[in-house]
Amino acid sequence: MRDLAYLKLMAREYPTIKAASSEIINLTAIQGLPKGTEYFFSDLHGEHEAFIHLLKSASGIIREKITETFSHIMPEREEVELANLIYYPEKVLNQLQCADKADDEWQRVTIYRLVQICKMVSSKYTRSKVRKKMPLEFAYVIDELLHVDYNDDNKRVYYSEIIRSIIDIQTGDKFIVALCELIQNLTIDCLHIIGDIFDRGPRADMIMNELLQFHDVDIQWGNHDISWMGAATGNLGCICNVLRIAISYNSFDVLEDGYGINLRPLSMFAARVYREDPCERFIPQILDENIYDAVDPGLAAKMHKAIAIIQFKVEGQIIKRHPEYEMNDRILLEAVDFERGTVVVEGKEYPMTDTFFPTIDPKDPLKLNEEEEELLRALQLSFLHNELLHKHVRFLYSHGSMYKCYNSNLLYHGCIPMKEDGSFEELEIDEKSYCGRALMDYLDQKVQNAYFMPDHSKERADARDFMWYLWCGAKSPVYGKAKMTTFEHYFIDDCQTYKEPMNPYYRLSVKEEYCNKILEEFGLSKEGSHIINGHVPVKIKEGESPVKAGGKLFLIDGGLSKAYQSKTGIAGYTLIYNSNHLALAEHKPFNPNKESTPKVSVVENVKKRVMVADTDKGAELAERISDLKELVAAYREGILKENIE
Repeated sequence: MRDLAYLKLMAREYPTIKAASSEIINLTAIQGLPKGTEYFFSDLHGEHEAFIHLLKSASGIIREKITETFSHIMPEREEVELANLIYYPEKVLNQLQCADKADDEWQRVTIYRLVQICKMVSSKYTRSKVRKKMPLEFAYVIDELLHVDYNDDNKRVYYSEIIRSIIDIQTGDKFIVALCELIQNLTIDCLHIIGDIFDRGPRADMIMNELLQFHDVDIQWGNHDISWMGAATGNLGCICNVLRIAISYNSFDVLEDGYGINLRPLSMFAARVYREDPCERFIPQILDENIYDAVDPGLAAKMHKAIAIIQFKVEGQIIKRHPEYEMNDRILLEAVDFERGTVVVEGKEYPMTDTFFPTIDPKDPLKLNEEEEELLRALQLSFLHNELLHKHVRFLYSHGSMYKCYNSNLLYHGCIPMKEDGSFEELEIDEKSYCGRALMDYLDQKVQNAYFMPDHSKERADARDFMWYLWCGAKSPVYGKAKMTTFEHYFIDDCQTYKEPMNPYYRLSVKEEYCNKILEEFGLSKEGSHIINGHVPVKIKEGESPVKAGGKLFLIDGGLSKAYQSKTGIAGYTLIYNSNHLALAEHKPFNPNKESTPKVSVVENVKKRVMVADTDKGAELAERISDLKELVAAYREGILKENIE
């Protein structure tokens, strides 16, 4: 018999044999349903329009459901129109109403069609689960329509009368919106984000707002997420980094309109200090136009250079505070000969493309001047006391981790650091060495400490600095490269210096034996398990495949970010795992004015249809059923008394 105190707690929720038995029957029935559909996205990089479209369209699966249901009676043009209605119901309804096309007959036919799609996507869930996802005002009506018996003439009449009444009382448009949102909600059962929500794209804040509303989501942190999380802790290196990247991609909207970060002190400082400097190496890439906060490219270039120089100073100070990071060779400001205009990188001297450094003292190049210190204090306060940013960061903490094992899949953003011989790379930190799973577990706690440990404690200060190391350190699992060559890109013309050697993981993990080694390290079976990660864009136009190591590894960063699409040839991937197979959706560049259904290809069929009982959720249900059976036994044996009122 289990611990009696635990059974007493359960008895509060199930006070009788009947109540406990009923729940056993319910949970057992759920175990016999097909597993819900999981969606895996990676490297969103602020591309809010493309991502939200993929979320609303379930990466093309909703369009597939429409074709399966209506292709024999509906022309393709109407399929596209119905799909767009499901994705953007309020927008499409408004357009139709303005054109006087949303009449009673259109509403009747549309409601019928939406109910059919809703039936299809809800078929793998319990009636109770579907009901919980329905809007309260229409829950009873939708439930009735989803369970009409078409073989019963009376029920068919009843069905028609319900729809007629909805239209007669002029709630047809609201009902259509409710059905569309329910279809979206039911199509994706579980959402996995394999890192890098932030940077490069225009509005990561809008992606975060969308994720906050999603019913079941988990996040595996990427290095760009860690950088923003570090900025929220007040880490000056991370603050400078997120500002530098946002400015370099002309993403002023996410900073000022999205998070309300006041950039005026930086713009005034940069405009004055670099007034005569064209800052040619710092002109931002304009992939998206700012809607709310347009900044002149010339001023943006000056702001870009100003924050970059401050960042190199701050990073040098972090490295000096932490010799255990083994990054002294990355303090390149101290390797500059300011008189000759050269810099020594890895023992070789290079001429610098830019030698105008009015804020640097050649005798102490890492020292911030008074204006820079004042500017950093103001920027730090903007991050530390930013309500929306901290709401988003707390969500990243509550729903995120370094890795996740789920339904025989191992999810992480970058890599599990390895040596050339295939053994796991050790990272020495806090006077101990960690590698493999132990490293990931330790770093997970370290990230938590940076945000949640008491203010002014040494543990928090060290963890806060370590957030910067995770962004760019050689043994960081979320970065996975030997060095970050930002300085070289700005100040050296020789592209050989731009190389950022990848951790051996990326060469070894394409072989099945090393994937098996990693899976076993995390307690997963070699058979039927997969590794799913992102971070490194797959160049499909060069013939590269996202499926590697004989199907053991899925690398799903295909370039959702516009910055990578010229290299990859596509606009990202979604990995879709339902009860029958794993499939990859290959995205086209997002165009709001053009139909762009992804190409979906099955990459692995499961040997036997996966039911809820076969999943991690099923294991939880089995344990719950076992507990309930013990509770029933305790009632029957008189150990506990039923509470019959």
